[in-house]
Amino acid sequence: MNVPGVADGRREFHVMTKPTGAICNLDCSYCFFLSKEELYPGSSFRMSDEVQETYVRQLLEAHPDDAEVVVAFQGGEPTLMGLDFFRRAVELGRRHARPGQRVLHTVQTNATLIDDEWAAFLAAEEFLVGVSIDGPPAMHDAYRVDKGGKPTYERVVRGLHALQRHGVDWNALTTINAANGDHGREVYAFLRDELSATHVQLIPIVERVTDEVLPLVGSGWGARGGAVVAHRQEGDHVTDRSVGPEQYGRFLIDVFEEWARHDVGEVFVPVFDTALAHWLGLHQVGSCVHAETCGDALALEHTGDLYSCDHFVEPAHLLGNIAEGRTLLQLVESPQQRAFGDAKRDTLTDYCRRCDVRFACHGGCPKDRFTTTPDGEPGLHYLCAGYQLFFRHIDEPMQVMASLLRAGRDATGLRSWYATRDARREPTERCTCGGGAPFGDCHGRGGTVGA
Repeated sequence: MNVPGVADGRREFHVMTKPTGAICNLDCSYCFFLSKEELYPGSSFRMSDEVQETYVRQLLEAHPDDAEVVVAFQGGEPTLMGLDFFRRAVELGRRHARPGQRVLHTVQTNATLIDDEWAAFLAAEEFLVGVSIDGPPAMHDAYRVDKGGKPTYERVVRGLHALQRHGVDWNALTTINAANGDHGREVYAFLRDELSATHVQLIPIVERVTDEVLPLVGSGWGARGGAVVAHRQEGDHVTDRSVGPEQYGRFLIDVFEEWARHDVGEVFVPVFDTALAHWLGLHQVGSCVHAETCGDALALEHTGDLYSCDHFVEPAHLLGNIAEGRTLLQLVESPQQRAFGDAKRDTLTDYCRRCDVRFACHGGCPKDRFTTTPDGEPGLHYLCAGYQLFFRHIDEPMQVMASLLRAGRDATGLRSWYATRDARREPTERCTCGGGAPFGDCHGRGGTVGA
């Protein structure tokens, strides 16, 4: 989801608010957040009216008079709060917004609780809704199950159809994992063709584990017998649900080859938008994963506790509580948070600093920098090999799009560039995606998988 910047020179920031904390009605086996329940023993895991109002008020106070302010809810599963909570959020936004401020509400949901009443409200209040769905039924249901271990695809799609009936603006959030990691084009085409998705966010599953066995809430067992650490990013190996480094790179390439031929300008994939921003030399690039520094996407727990990042909801990265002294903006601009964000750049390995695609990658998210470089330096991103595959593969088409935009032309001209190049290619030649299959049996087949 794109978040607009502020206009008065203050750093742009975004808060992911978790009104139910880690509580969810599903039990997705790869979910890193379920174990965060242990941080708040005895809690009701429901954001109080007082904390909700403090959050909305301070968020609006932290933005200029002419800003578009995003009030974002995630989980856990935020719809467990019920419709009245969201009705009140809208009312609070209207009450505390200053003249000229525009309030945009977003919610990330598994959609299993969405019905026509929910959808009508979300449409009327112009919510942007992110729906978590991992592809076709078998791939989605591999890990996205309920508390009884039963599949959830049909319930998710039922909720999605309610959103679509009411014209709700929605995005697909799709994790890339061991179950779907070899099926990039199939997953993307399914989201586009079967679900009519026009905005697809791709999130790699990397579950760090340690050999130390810790008491946990929920799942989290790895292939080597270790356990996912409940409160902190630790461990130097991953679960068997995690996507492999090269596997992730090939997935992105597979999707890019389909998107570049058919969907530029019609389907938006944030990782591609971010890459293009880098090739254009822009400072604001959208996704924090491949930004030079981070620290501008924070997480607010149901208690009012503010953490440095959604992936670092752990004691060492607690900034404070927005209802206890310092305000939201003061915590966002605190030396602790600035140091957290700058460390992404300052702790890069020498191997990363010398890399030819560093300008587009910037070392990835710090949470996954737990492997070693070829020369033995610790701190390399687990997905480094995949990032190198992907960014090197897209260099030429990105240069084409960047040239089109600099010339004042539409980036959709990339489709014509691909069509011209493809016309010279024999069907028996190896496909441009590098997967090894003949072009005529792979991305040369046309716009739909199986055509």
